[in-house]
Amino acid sequence: MHYVLAIDIGASSGRHIVGWREGSGIRTEEVYRFPNGITEQDGSLTWDTDALLFHVKAGIDKALEKYPSIQSLSIDTWAVDYVLMNGGSPVLPCYAYRDSRTEAVIGEVHEKMPFPELYRRTGIQYQPFNTLYQLYADKVSGRLDQADGFLMIPEYLMYRLCGAESHEYTNATTTGLVSAETGEYDPGIISVLGLPARFFGPLRQPGTVIGEYRGIRVMLCATHDTGSAVEGIPMEGCQPYISSGTWSLLGVKTERPVITEAGRLANWSNEGGAGYNRYQKNIMGMWLMNRLRAELCPDRPWDEIMAEAAEKHFDHLVDVNDPVFLAPESMKAAFDSRLPHPPRCIAGYFRCACRSLADGYRRAVEEMEQNTGRRYDRLYIVGGGAKNTYLNRLTEESTGKQVTALPIEATALGNIRIQLKGGTDT
Repeated sequence: MHYVLAIDIGASSGRHIVGWREGSGIRTEEVYRFPNGITEQDGSLTWDTDALLFHVKAGIDKALEKYPSIQSLSIDTWAVDYVLMNGGSPVLPCYAYRDSRTEAVIGEVHEKMPFPELYRRTGIQYQPFNTLYQLYADKVSGRLDQADGFLMIPEYLMYRLCGAESHEYTNATTTGLVSAETGEYDPGIISVLGLPARFFGPLRQPGTVIGEYRGIRVMLCATHDTGSAVEGIPMEGCQPYISSGTWSLLGVKTERPVITEAGRLANWSNEGGAGYNRYQKNIMGMWLMNRLRAELCPDRPWDEIMAEAAEKHFDHLVDVNDPVFLAPESMKAAFDSRLPHPPRCIAGYFRCACRSLADGYRRAVEEMEQNTGRRYDRLYIVGGGAKNTYLNRLTEESTGKQVTALPIEATALGNIRIQLKGGTDT
């Protein structure tokens, strides 16, 4: 039996899932799960990369106890964040994308290359945490002077396993530094921003074997978790998807990047897929409800919260993409600041969050159809948010699309599929 191991790490947890072909399908078993989260260090928001590596190795040990003949493994995580490297060692801390350090440099970046030109070259949406702004902040602070390169977080973790440094295509596209035309790092952007050219090597595709750990081949999947999630959707034809987690990534596969002025103004992105372009948009996702729950009712089950939210009559909406919701000290206070009056009960906040998300999906689907010149009749939802039946119902009502909710580990499944059909050596 050909067993492979997918290590799928999100902003709040990680999991190790073994997969194998059985009949015409793929069977999976979760063998290890661990917590993750942003930590505060000297007033900045960071990731504990030592803890991540510890759990990555511990999970591999657990997987090998039950499946000693695992043939390959791969790691996917969220996008945009990275570890600076110097002589093979990390330059810490590893900043988290919700940290505010880029705010001071975004204007300077756009003075050197205005965002319309950045978008024309890359097709990547504006987000204040995009990697190019983070790297430029590191340049201004002098951190780049201490480094000879960088690795995105999944690349860093695989480097610590097998000793091979690599830059994987799908995750690299999220940096805002990859040319939509060539599919490689854009030397024009790198030069204008004064970033070290030595940092930016050739990009490798999902399915490439980069090394070995304990007799297991270490292989690149689509290391951006959304790239793997789209690979894991059992989709009929080419239909839109929502990868619903901390963020909701709503998009559709296209043959090539869709770079238009309308797309730029509506903040649509073109990110790399495993052999195709992903035309998609970041929408603030389950982060809203997760933070509300942690603040207002941490011990209440989700089904009770959602059932009560469905019965209430608080019908005001907020713009879920308002920056006020990105990293507030109080999510309740953030909602209060954007509502004409606060809800009278806790359930009202969750009702507002769900209805606002569904409305955000509606607007995004309408933009996508206009920008691509295509109409779609179905919307696939995967990830943790696919389990929220109330939100799924609201989404179907709001968008007018048939919603197919698949509460599966789509990211791990996509990671596994790439490994099972991959195997190209470096």
